[in-house]
Amino acid sequence: MTGEIVALAKAMGADSSQEELLALLCQAARQELEGKLRPGVTPADCESAFLPAAAWMALAGLAAGGGEAGVTAFTAGDVTIRREGGQEAAALLDQARRLMAPYVTDADFFVLGVWG
Repeated sequence: MTGEIVALAKAMGADSSQEELLALLCQAARQELEGKLRPGVTPADCESAFLPAAAWMALAGLAAGGGEAGVTAFTAGDVTIRREGGQEAAALLDQARRLMAPYVTDADFFVLGVWG
């Protein structure tokens, strides 16, 4: 299944010069998603969501590691530094989470009881 995720990530615009890193990120994304699936749900059961979600997660890893967010403006008088970008990785991860929401456990939500 990792090969399918790599192919999809490439189709989504992944830089082919980073193929080794992409393969590792796709494998890690697949393993992370598999670990979050609800009991009884397999990747094959939700393949139409699983594959793009894993590809988006891998692309987010590439975007975050690439340092694409940079300084786009700098002013010395009254100091202004503008940094744009960097939101791509967060947006890709958010898309992946929304797509997989029906199939995964809510591992990011915890309730702690406090005695009064």
